[in-house]
Amino acid sequence: MPELPDVVVYLERLGALFGGKVLERVRVASPFVVRSYDPPIGALAGKRLLGTRRIGKRLVLAFEGELFVVIHLMIAGRLVLKDHGAPIPKRLGLAAFDFENGTLLFTEAGTQKRASLHVVKGEAALAPFSRGGVEPLEASLGEFRAALKAENHTLKRSLTDPRLFSGIGNAYSDEILFHAALSPVKLTSRLTDAEIERLYDATRTTLVDWTDRLRKDSGDGFPGKVTAFRPEMAVHGKYGEPCAACGTKIQRIRYASNEVNYCPRCQTEGKVLADRGLSRLLRGDWPKSIEELEEMKARRVETPKQ
Repeated sequence: MPELPDVVVYLERLGALFGGKVLERVRVASPFVVRSYDPPIGALAGKRLLGTRRIGKRLVLAFEGELFVVIHLMIAGRLVLKDHGAPIPKRLGLAAFDFENGTLLFTEAGTQKRASLHVVKGEAALAPFSRGGVEPLEASLGEFRAALKAENHTLKRSLTDPRLFSGIGNAYSDEILFHAALSPVKLTSRLTDAEIERLYDATRTTLVDWTDRLRKDSGDGFPGKVTAFRPEMAVHGKYGEPCAACGTKIQRIRYASNEVNYCPRCQTEGKVLADRGLSRLLRGDWPKSIEELEEMKARRVETPKQ
């Protein structure tokens, strides 16, 4: 799912390419993507794009007449820049925004259509889209600490809770926790002041660094590949690969459709965190340290097949 750095760069490029331009029409290929009916989507025709903004992981396009388009890309939604009037892809296409100088396609991969588009009128109509989390790049250390301590959860859950922090998801929370050298399952109630300050600094540094990287990649064009898995990432999506800092293999905790990636030596004092599925299967045999994990793997290799 595109997170704060990806959404910021999307919006910057949309503003640079289409700011002040007239939206001639919106073509909708999938009626399920439009989740509002008043004002109708046709009301956008002939209106100029005045600006862009972010609400959490949502993109907001502001048009003349106090009309706003709110787009939530969810996991597989993407925006693609094409020549004016480009056809909407049959399999992936959801909608097309035909500006006077080009077309913006709204697509979504996969069979689960979760991406959404709302058209609302007036500033007040934007309020329901905000989950209330603090902006991590605008919050003071005190505000960050207050959000972190508002509820007693694991660090992974707290960072990805939109009611606490705005725009941080699965990918960048992994990176933030790695750079803060903190366990993803450490409870927020057990954090020291020094750890909170370290997490605050790592959050800001990680998000700014990745926004700058993505901004540089896009240049004067438009983001071509928005993905949660990038080669330059330290731990996210790197399960089984050596940690760039210490060489220890990156581990993971899988839950639902997500997973937590971490370095056991840099973040958890050498402890291997229990994966729900495997720990239930292995029970008392679940390795408690890097050394035990490596020994268990070695035994599996050495044991001849029957």
